[in-house]
Amino acid sequence: MSDANRRAQAVRAIQYLVGALALAWVVRQVEWGRALALLADVSPGTAAALVAVSVVGLAGSLYMWHVLLDSAAPTRFRDAVQTGLVVLFVNQLLPSRLSGRAVAPFVAHDRTGMPYADAIAVSGVHTGLYAVLYGATALVGVALGLGRLPSALVLVLLLSTGLYVAAGTVVLLAGAHMRAVDRVAVAVEALARRVPVVGGRLGGLTGTIPEFTAESAAAFRRLLTDPSAVAPYVAGYALTVLVVPGLRVWLLFESLGVAFEPLVALPLYLVAAYSVTLLPLTPGSVGVSEASATAVFVALGLPVAAVVPVVFVDRLLGSYLPALAGWYPSLRIDFSALASNASASE
Repeated sequence: MSDANRRAQAVRAIQYLVGALALAWVVRQVEWGRALALLADVSPGTAAALVAVSVVGLAGSLYMWHVLLDSAAPTRFRDAVQTGLVVLFVNQLLPSRLSGRAVAPFVAHDRTGMPYADAIAVSGVHTGLYAVLYGATALVGVALGLGRLPSALVLVLLLSTGLYVAAGTVVLLAGAHMRAVDRVAVAVEALARRVPVVGGRLGGLTGTIPEFTAESAAAFRRLLTDPSAVAPYVAGYALTVLVVPGLRVWLLFESLGVAFEPLVALPLYLVAAYSVTLLPLTPGSVGVSEASATAVFVALGLPVAAVVPVVFVDRLLGSYLPALAGWYPSLRIDFSALASNASASE
């Protein structure tokens, strides 16, 4: 066996070791007994509906990647699925959803073979649109909760939702107007660093904004102004972020005999409650997102005995299990080699 082959096998072994450690970390964050206890109490019909709805939600999330990738360059759905799953897995390992998406250009290039310029454009449009849409939706949820939620909780939610909108705006400006982004990024970073406790880490998120070249910026603008890409993406967002989680939580509450009114507001409250995933507090926002969602629904008058397990199972089906599905395809990607190739291509 040649030295090159031995080095390649050693690198591969290290990749699998790191992957195994990452998988162990994610698995340990899930309280499986608690989730199974609740699922055991629901009817078979409800359990089947929960699984079906969750599968639709994951498919919608992966469709959002496919519609953008395929608009930039013809892409097989299988490659888009692997790209989306790997990004989901990485998001579960890092403290902020935005920082997790910083690896998306490398993953998209590796899985689809498209040029880095196009991969950066796709990742930028996905990150920017998602952040702006999520932040705007969450702000509506916070507005609905005014007068019902504690002031301290409202302030936290306003901070996180505002950061979503600001981060998305910076990314969209970075792609569409490269010269304008520096001033906005500096202002956002200065504001973020004033936040107690996590200010330094929040300010550091500005470093995860995609670095656009003239070529990638041109591809970004073409993609962002393409209605055949943006309209299906927004539809996928509505399905994945609003319809599916709202329906899943409603099914869980119904199984416990808890009514929620008005039902149309349920997904909006969920988006607002989970907006803390942008704040770099814990890897994958494990524990923090559950705590914020529990605080929101208890403040809205729902019994804590029902809210705690419902929120946990919703996170399990909507975040943890999809992230676990991205573990295996992540083993096939050498991120260090991709980073080196990206630097060489600039």
